[in-house]
Amino acid sequence: MLLSACSQAQKKSNSKNTKKEGRTITFERSVSFLSTQGDTLSTVEVAIADEDIERNQGLMDVRDLPKSKGMLFIFENNEPRSFWMANTPLPLDIIFVNNNYEIVRIHHNTQPFSEKSFASEKPAKYVIETNAGYCIAHDIQEGMKVHL
Repeated sequence: MLLSACSQAQKKSNSKNTKKEGRTITFERSVSFLSTQGDTLSTVEVAIADEDIERNQGLMDVRDLPKSKGMLFIFENNEPRSFWMANTPLPLDIIFVNNNYEIVRIHHNTQPFSEKSFASEKPAKYVIETNAGYCIAHDIQEGMKVHL
């Protein structure tokens, strides 16, 4: 199993004190969640993590994730995966998607800074992270599909 994490703090100095700033990410692509009939339920703009360094860093130290934004992790192979929340200050929904674009597992409202492992339990080639509560708010469920 591959363990990925959602780290790299940046500090910004000013004349009065040093304030810890979160990392910023660039949203490059859209991901749509589809109903069982194929209708679009919702769409998020995502940052892409398709290289090892990006996948390992994930959303670590990102302190502000705007509504309807997230991160798409792309892997070469469809296999069981495991993520954790170490150094991730935001609660997230973690959505595992197989090579047929089917949602195989959703972990809702994951705890920030947790070292608990969140496993796909089934093979996954893609992982989407959104703000916690996104899946419930948009009625996104396991077995549905995504459009990348």
